Amino acid sequence: MKFKSRWMVGLVVLPLALTGCTATSNTAATTDAAASGEKVTIAVVTHGSPGDTFWDVVKSGAEQAGTDLGATVTYQGDGDPVKQSQLIDAAIATKPDGLIVSMANPDGVKSAVERAVSAGIPVITINSGLEQSKEFGAQTHIGQSEFIAGQGAGEQLADADVSNVICVIHEAGNTGLEERCNGAADTLGGTVSNVQVDVANVADAQNTIKSKLLADPSIDGVLTLNPGIAVAASQAIEEATSTAVLATFDVSSDVTQLILDDKILFAVDQQPYSQGYLPVTFLTLQARNGDVVGGGLPVYSGPGFVTKDNADQVAKFAKNGTR
Repeated sequence: MKFKSRWMVGLVVLPLALTGCTATSNTAATTDAAASGEKVTIAVVTHGSPGDTFWDVVKSGAEQAGTDLGATVTYQGDGDPVKQSQLIDAAIATKPDGLIVSMANPDGVKSAVERAVSAGIPVITINSGLEQSKEFGAQTHIGQSEFIAGQGAGEQLADADVSNVICVIHEAGNTGLEERCNGAADTLGGTVSNVQVDVANVADAQNTIKSKLLADPSIDGVLTLNPGIAVAASQAIEEATSTAVLATFDVSSDVTQLILDDKILFAVDQQPYSQGYLPVTFLTLQARNGDVVGGGLPVYSGPGFVTKDNADQVAKFAKNGTR
């Protein structure tokens, strides 16, 4: 089992797309409050549901950046784009010095994001919505190209001689998750079939994956897109007495242990802590010093790949809730 060298990047992040920090847009939104010594306030509104361990890490990163920089950070999330838009509007009404938004359903939150931009609030998108970020008026996007990350996953699975994969989507309507599966299909050289489950019902997701494996013994690969679903898939593979190879997106302490136990081949790491920490840092710098980071291009926080070779190192941080 070998991995292509260009994907064996471990914890290495793709080059940051920093093509200059000259303020080109939203510079008028640099606040007088910072100049007068008042505290900077950054609002974070994501599509993460309460209790989702991935978004708990993003939140921790954002809050730690606020602590380190002496900025006030508010965090709210809702997976329903209508409710998320309402949260964005509520954040706009508080007139924050910056707004951080994830866009799992870009069209669903477009108007709300554009209202923030029109109100002169600097906006940075994170995690999902890279392709629409600039169009909607955001200054930069922090995350990974989901399609490129999916391509990397497909290549690694192909190297493991996997040819018939189910790609488990845990949030309906999340275009970023669909792009991951599309990317894997692009490079696998075999068959990738999408399976829809609900991240809010992990037990049912486990049963769905088990049923798929029992119904089609030719399935030799399972690609999950969430750490909790990865754990459920591992159990489903055991219950179905399947020999399917399991791989996942995103890292947790459970995932790193399963990698060390040879039950997960690899995890695609987009470094969610950075997705929380970096935008708070960028927007605080903008409020206090007029810096606008990104140059209209994304800042990539991934993909990196966690394998058995580096899982011990990552596990140390995952136990702290920062990976």
